[in-house]
Amino acid sequence: MMPTGKTVVCGIIGDPIEHSMSPVMQNAAFEAADIDWVYVAFKVGRESLAMAVAGMRALNLRGLNVTVPHKVDIMPYLDAIDPVARRIGAVNTIVNDKGRLLGYNTDAAGFVHAIEAAGLEVGGRRVIVLGAGGGARAVAYSLADLGAVPVIVNRTPSRAKSLAEDVARDTGIGASWSELTPAAVDELALSAVLIVNTTPVGMSPRSGESPCPSAVMRRDLAVCDIVYNPLQTALMRDAEAAGARTISGLEMLVGQGARAFELFTGLDAPVDVMREAVLTELHCGA
Repeated sequence: MMPTGKTVVCGIIGDPIEHSMSPVMQNAAFEAADIDWVYVAFKVGRESLAMAVAGMRALNLRGLNVTVPHKVDIMPYLDAIDPVARRIGAVNTIVNDKGRLLGYNTDAAGFVHAIEAAGLEVGGRRVIVLGAGGGARAVAYSLADLGAVPVIVNRTPSRAKSLAEDVARDTGIGASWSELTPAAVDELALSAVLIVNTTPVGMSPRSGESPCPSAVMRRDLAVCDIVYNPLQTALMRDAEAAGARTISGLEMLVGQGARAFELFTGLDAPVDVMREAVLTELHCGA
């Protein structure tokens, strides 16, 4: 459908942004829903965040998704924040409601969707969360709500400690933290059921890197990488080679994207169409 003066515009902001499959996924969903909407990726650095929000208002964009590194920093610029996003402390979806910018977090629902689709039981078990940014916040709170015990592991210990304390205070789950070192991950993995990577390490074009030493992998461990481009990151290859169970970031992407679509449009999301659009694009680019 050719955009016109009546076309409703949505998009995603972040830096880097070139890897994002959200435009492919959401435009396929708009087409399937037969609505005159378009979705665009915008590269926005930290120094331009305030201007980007002002631009959303000025250009009357209907909705924006928010990715690295803005999920936490975006919050003060919004007019209202959904209780789930407020509790998590991160926003990844903004809806423009007649000039009022409303913030939501669909990452949490997307992560739970991925865990449930894999049939993984995490209640009462230790889960290692690599990273302490906006994605990590959604994952850690979701895990606590599922009854798991998150261990936040990050290169900057103060950020890991802060997130663990927030989760413990808000959920009553005894979350803990550690500095991200090979030795720390190796020791923690011995009693963990799942490792979740929420960092951008392994994302295209740095697809040869892994945030976790391959030596920690074992058959009775599950590994989830929220990085979905490439579909098989170095972390996931290491996990598969060791016989560990793997959970692709694709399911979290589709889950959070479907919820964002519904918030933007008020329509039911064509989930299968969205998943297939991403798979097709990733395979074509492989």
